[in-house]
Amino acid sequence: MGRVLSIDDMLSGKKSKYALAVAVAKRARKITDEAYLRGEPITEKAVNIAIREFKEHKYEIIEPDSYNVDVI
Repeated sequence: MGRVLSIDDMLSGKKSKYALAVAVAKRARKITDEAYLRGEPITEKAVNIAIREFKEHKYEIIEPDSYNVDVI
């Protein structure tokens, strides 16, 4: 069995752990929705599939250089 990548290994450059968590969650939801629309059962957890896709660089997290946040 191959080496398991940690979160830090999956992050490159400026990407945050929060951005990774949000991206994986969104992709997992999309995987679930697509399987439902096709009427196919999912034999593996959607989160595991999403994590594997990010590890294999099928998807990339793009973050803005800065965030425009108004503080009240």
